Amino acid sequence: MEVILDCFFENFAQLERNTLHASYKRRDLVEYFNTLIEGCCRGENSEPQIVVQKAIVAILRYHENSMKSNGSVCQMGNYHNILYVAVKLCYDWQLKDTPTVAALLDHIFLCENTFERIWVGALFGVRAPYFIAGWKSDFKDQEENLRASVYFLDHARNANLEYSHESDEKMRYIDVPIESCGKSTPLKILVQLGVPDKLHILLRFGALDDKNKSVCESLLDNLYSYKRTYPYNLISCLQLLLRALPSICLDKDGQCDPDSNYQRDSIALKYPCLIEDGIIPIARCGVEPPELKHLCRCCIRQQLWQNYMLPNGIRMLPVPEFLHRYLDLLAD
Repeated sequence: MEVILDCFFENFAQLERNTLHASYKRRDLVEYFNTLIEGCCRGENSEPQIVVQKAIVAILRYHENSMKSNGSVCQMGNYHNILYVAVKLCYDWQLKDTPTVAALLDHIFLCENTFERIWVGALFGVRAPYFIAGWKSDFKDQEENLRASVYFLDHARNANLEYSHESDEKMRYIDVPIESCGKSTPLKILVQLGVPDKLHILLRFGALDDKNKSVCESLLDNLYSYKRTYPYNLISCLQLLLRALPSICLDKDGQCDPDSNYQRDSIALKYPCLIEDGIIPIARCGVEPPELKHLCRCCIRQQLWQNYMLPNGIRMLPVPEFLHRYLDLLAD
């Protein structure tokens, strides 16, 4: 396997720089690797997971060596796009080796400072990336792209991955902004689009923390603008957000002020019809205190989030099944 890959990369380096910019070229290369992996599994009587892991490591080694030869700066073009061949191989074969998948994500972020080529197709559909960023998705449809995003999200959580984005502050894979979408996070984009099913997936993985409460306020502004003809999808998004938040917290001078009287008066003044119509529950806006059960859910989820155990860690808790669903935001 290693000898074949070494010969391949010797010839690969001679291709035109932008060969892999076309998605069909990347698909062809994925098929080549798939055939190679299947042949090595049969010829060497090896487990597919081992052979796939070797192929991914070889791709990462090639990318790293190309950077070293260029003063530790990625040359982009084929030297970088081959990482997305590795992305497709990881997903197609469902590679379980988390350190290898995490290394692939690290290589991508090192050069791009974002994961938009994994996320955008899942958020907008496989045609959108071409109009947004000038490239086409490596996955056949939006559903496959979404499953791939969850696959990498799962490995990033297992590896406790954190990244610095334009600051010294660390953020997790799920919260890294998408450059071509105004540097918005995937969570914020889904709230703006009003897509509750995908939003639910991100919330289950802990995309919403104390620093993202502003997305709830932007959603309330959007709902208020409809003047009591509320779209169902936006209401569903708000309901999901309120499962993950202890209560609504409006910004005050650029910061979220937790003072209950300020929040109650501000929400009542800013969104009176949303309270009157029951869109904002009185237990989430300071009129009444939140339910103890809900506060316990938020506290438990926060602890699991800090330990990189959302949502899988919920099933490890010694509580009844209905509470598992409640903690996992599947019920209210």
